[in-house]
Amino acid sequence: MDEIGLWQRDDEYERALVASPVVIRDEALSAYVKSVLCRAVGPDRCDATRVYILREPTFNATMSPNGTMRVYSGLLLRVRSEAELAAVLGHEFGHFEKRHSLMQFKAARGGSDLLAWSALLASMSPSYNTQRAYQDLQISVYGSFFRFGRDQEREADLLGLGYLNASDLRPQAAAQVWQNLMGEIEASTTARGIRKPDFKAIAFTASHPPQGERAEYLAELADPSAKDRDDGVDRYRAAMATWLPIFLQDQIKLNDFGGSDYLINRLAENGWTADLWFARGELYRTRGNQRDLVNAVQFYRSAIGLNPAFAEAHRGLGLSLIKTGERAAGQAALRTYLEIKPGADDAGMIRLMVPGSKFSEEDGQHSSSGDIHCSHPSPCLSGCRSQTAR
Repeated sequence: MDEIGLWQRDDEYERALVASPVVIRDEALSAYVKSVLCRAVGPDRCDATRVYILREPTFNATMSPNGTMRVYSGLLLRVRSEAELAAVLGHEFGHFEKRHSLMQFKAARGGSDLLAWSALLASMSPSYNTQRAYQDLQISVYGSFFRFGRDQEREADLLGLGYLNASDLRPQAAAQVWQNLMGEIEASTTARGIRKPDFKAIAFTASHPPQGERAEYLAELADPSAKDRDDGVDRYRAAMATWLPIFLQDQIKLNDFGGSDYLINRLAENGWTADLWFARGELYRTRGNQRDLVNAVQFYRSAIGLNPAFAEAHRGLGLSLIKTGERAAGQAALRTYLEIKPGADDAGMIRLMVPGSKFSEEDGQHSSSGDIHCSHPSPCLSGCRSQTAR
């Protein structure tokens, strides 16, 4: 009965998910992600799985008892091969196959019942020793919840690795996922001036094993004879090509400079592209320190060198140059942007920054000296940080 209830609940969630604006409605992408799952766990297991890609820039994937798998775009940005993606999807499928959601539900209900009855009994005998015993019981029950969750995560890790060991993909990729994640976390904390986290420490309230522990046991248990298997790097890169610039844009909006810069550089290990140079330029320009703006100029120029028709790169270059005091060069770059993309959403605002450009009366007016008159309550001169100029 508990499992039937969970299925009914998840069916309701899935109905809402189908209509959610967060879902990426790209049938080819969803089919590709599902094909990677099936390649790992076998088509006989994954046929009933329904995969939804969510535009959410965090590292995550989940699977519900009714066979609904949710894959976050942040995960797709962070893995670099079919083998790495299969390691994470296989882990989530392991939770599904072992019915961990049902077990957690029963454990939580049992623990809650125990605490409820204990609280009632403690209220009937309100002595210090009774209250202390109840507090100790609370700690013990809550600790068992977290420990139970960590044990399930380890079991799902090993199941996912078992799928990879038995597949035609390289199982060593499972450990690489966690090594890469630790590198990103370290880069993020360093940029924020925070002390490097202990990747092997287990907090009392941790629901997952520490990343260092997971990387170690996954590396040790990966089949050594399979280390030369195919990773599917090229196929994965081709499948993500359309969405990569969008996922990078979403990542930059998280305002995590260190983590984002780490991801961009790691993606560039296979060669810098115009999209990667542009994303790095956007990252540095968004942070906006003078030295960052100088670097952003170089990154935008590298993007334009690979793709001279990259309109947004000309836009970013122009805005960065103006902020560094090179107004004439910046205005020239913005003119190029308008020539390539005259119908851009922000074309009216950009024209205000370029003397001599034609613009409608709605865009405002500027004097013969080139001074800009902005109708907005806050100035929209060079370096404006309004939503349209960022």
